[in-house]
Amino acid sequence: MTNRISTTADFLLQLDVLKTVNRRNYINSGERLENSAEHSWHLAMACWAFAELLDDDFDKETIIKLALVHDLGEMDPGDTFLYSKDRSQAYIKERQCIERVNAHSGNPISNMVELWDEQEIGKSKEARLLKVVDRLLPFLLNMNSQGGPWPENGIHKSQVIDMHQFIEDEYPEIYQWFLANIDYAVEQGWLLS
Repeated sequence: MTNRISTTADFLLQLDVLKTVNRRNYINSGERLENSAEHSWHLAMACWAFAELLDDDFDKETIIKLALVHDLGEMDPGDTFLYSKDRSQAYIKERQCIERVNAHSGNPISNMVELWDEQEIGKSKEARLLKVVDRLLPFLLNMNSQGGPWPENGIHKSQVIDMHQFIEDEYPEIYQWFLANIDYAVEQGWLLS
C-alpha cells in the first residue's frame, strides 16, 4: 500500500505542472495572467453552475471530470492562444501529453484519455456545454480586465465573433448576452471593429 501511495503522490506532483502553464487572459483583477490549473478549476465550477442553471438533465459528475482533464494536455506544449494561427493543430501535442500522463505508473484514473477525447471531440451534451463555457470564461475575464489580451494582440471583433459563433446554435440566450458584451467591448476600445 505504501508504494501505491508513493507512486500516486508522484503522479499528483506531475499534475502540479499545470500550475506553471500561463494563459493569455488576466485574472479578474487584471493583476496577472491566469494559469491553466486555475482555469480548469474555474471551468469545473462554471460548468457545474451552468448545468444547474440550464433546464436539462446534465450528468454533473461527468461534466466536472471533463472540465478537470480539459487542460491537462497543456502541461507539455503550453497553452495555445485562441486566436493563434497554430490553434487548429494544438490538440496533437496535447493528446500526446495526455497519453504520457495517463501512462504514469501512479495514475489511478483509468479513463483519463477517454475523458480528454470526449471533451475535445465529443458530441455529448456535457461536452457541448463544456465547449461553450470554456469560451465564455476567458471572454468574461477579458471583459473584466479592459479587454485583457485583445488590445495587446490587436484582436478584432470579427475574430472574437468567429470563435464564439457556435454558441448561437447551442444556447441562443447565452449568445445574445455575448453579442451585447462584444458591442460594449468595441465601444470601450478593447476590441478593434
